[in-house]
Amino acid sequence: MIYNNVQKELANKIDEEPKLSNWKNWKWQLKHSIKSLDQFEYLTGIKFNAKERADLQKTFGKFPLSITPYYLSLINKNNYKNDPVFKQAFGGIEELITLLSEHEDPLSEDKDSPVEGITHRYPDRVLFHASNICSMYCRHCTRKRKVGDVEFVPTKNQLKKGIEYIKNTPQIRDVLLSGGDPFMLPDDKIDWLLSEIKQIPHVEIIRIGTRIPVVLPYRITDNLVSILKKYQPLWINTHFNHPNEITSSSKEALAKLADGGFPLGNQSVLLADVNDCPRIMKLLVHKLVQNRVRPYYLYQCDLSEGLSHFRTPIGKGIEIMESLIGHTSGFARPTYVIDAPGGGGKIPVMPNYIISWSTNKVVLRNYEGVITTYKEPDSYEPKMCDRNCENCNLELNINEEDETEAIGIEKLLSDSSDIISLIPENNERIKRRDDNA
Repeated sequence: MIYNNVQKELANKIDEEPKLSNWKNWKWQLKHSIKSLDQFEYLTGIKFNAKERADLQKTFGKFPLSITPYYLSLINKNNYKNDPVFKQAFGGIEELITLLSEHEDPLSEDKDSPVEGITHRYPDRVLFHASNICSMYCRHCTRKRKVGDVEFVPTKNQLKKGIEYIKNTPQIRDVLLSGGDPFMLPDDKIDWLLSEIKQIPHVEIIRIGTRIPVVLPYRITDNLVSILKKYQPLWINTHFNHPNEITSSSKEALAKLADGGFPLGNQSVLLADVNDCPRIMKLLVHKLVQNRVRPYYLYQCDLSEGLSHFRTPIGKGIEIMESLIGHTSGFARPTYVIDAPGGGGKIPVMPNYIISWSTNKVVLRNYEGVITTYKEPDSYEPKMCDRNCENCNLELNINEEDETEAIGIEKLLSDSSDIISLIPENNERIKRRDDNA
């Protein structure tokens, strides 16, 4: 298949001499990205009335429009108001509604940034913002403060600040390149950045978060794959939200990456009127695993500005997980998470399967509603752990596994700590104690 009919029509409107080689050229796609309301109307034939146009111009004045011709070709023009691709790509006046609960930086990524370009939230890994540029501006983006509003590609000197921080922080074993989209960088810059990170002795793996296979699959070129292959182990997570996004072109891009030896994962966002349906999500995860992509996370939509129309109750996510657990393969099941506002990190939210438990039994239920029991061992002798691994009788190669200090809930469970509770800062009861001391 050279083009489908929609792609032929678009190509003819964009280029006087349309060629398959152009349509599949990612730079041609970017050059002809749709960035205005007039362009959108001309290419799709969809017309908006005067009020709709005025509202849309206000929206695009704050949150710009950018859609690749490829992704535009996926919109069902005959039912565009209900189309999942249209809703993710186009936007509306509802984006200008900001609730009190919404924030410019809801995950406090900037507050957890020790140096420019780095977010260090978890003990052993960092997020490295490699670029603010995306091939398409997703309307549900949690980083609207960065992506689209200001197109910015860090220079090598700016990226070196992040590289130096990683070098000087030996507990970092995992680096996630994100943005924007790291694959929007030129091949030579991707090569250089991966090379610099790969040379850091304590970095064990590099991950890349990208939506390129969804919105600009032609960017996954043979040359890009050959560059990436030099830096194994390299993990790649993409971002499909709806089965309609899995096309012959996206399948080809995923196949190139999978054949290159990269473990592929997918992070979906639960979006109202887009994918908040058990049947849609089941079809999506099935299509993903057919293309060697393992569903990784299903995100509750973040509290970013202007996203209230996309958010569902958490109960909808639980309902979807109930339709997956036990009803499909375990590896086809994502973990449903809330990325906690204020920088608390990803919190798994799952259906309850433990009904009750005693000192020697746990009462459980399965996906069918069958209630069963699990008998606890009678003779288990707990091993007291003082985190002194050299004197432990368990097999542990301490040259390969560093001893670490327990924090948070792990610390409460640890035998090496005499801490019995975690107390929030400015707790009134504790303040009274201190005042009366």
